[in-house]
Amino acid sequence: MKTRTRPTTTPVPPVEETRYEEELAQGLLKADEDAFAAIYRRWGSLVHTLAARSLGDTHEAEDVTQQVFVGAWRGRHGFRPERGTLGAWLVGITRRKIVDALSARTRRLSLVESAGQDVTPARLVQPAPDEVLDRVLVVEALSRLPQAQREVLCLAFYEDLTQAQIAERTGVPLGTVKSHARRGLHRLRTAVGPGTARDTCV
Repeated sequence: MKTRTRPTTTPVPPVEETRYEEELAQGLLKADEDAFAAIYRRWGSLVHTLAARSLGDTHEAEDVTQQVFVGAWRGRHGFRPERGTLGAWLVGITRRKIVDALSARTRRLSLVESAGQDVTPARLVQPAPDEVLDRVLVVEALSRLPQAQREVLCLAFYEDLTQAQIAERTGVPLGTVKSHARRGLHRLRTAVGPGTARDTCV
């Protein structure tokens, strides 16, 4: 009885393509800007697609794509061809940047929640460096709110006032303050992801 050997289904890249990728990798290690531009053209769309699928936001995906290639250029000496292909290395960087973006989004949501609580968020008084950008992005989201909601949340966020103190400060009934805070927080939760800074709380 003869046994028939099944052909492998693993695609073998053409020799020319493999050689080209190796040349790009060597160019990256030598800080060749032309090679790096070719790397961006070759893998940029893949990186952006992976980021967009994970984050669900085109603007955040564009930011992540830029971070991936900036990180690849700065960390080019960390690339080891013997450990894997250049494409796989870039995908690994992409995954880490996506995790960072999701973590930053979670921190921003936490900041928004803290702004509406009836407690003093002491950790916001002296924010850690990695929270500075998050606060700036929250400011942009605040700038889009109606004035009454923005005023309430700015007082809570920047002056650490409770809702009762805000009512006393503004002369607005406590129930109205709570309503403004609730509606403002709802809007912030939907807009707190992407954005650029424009401070309107002064």
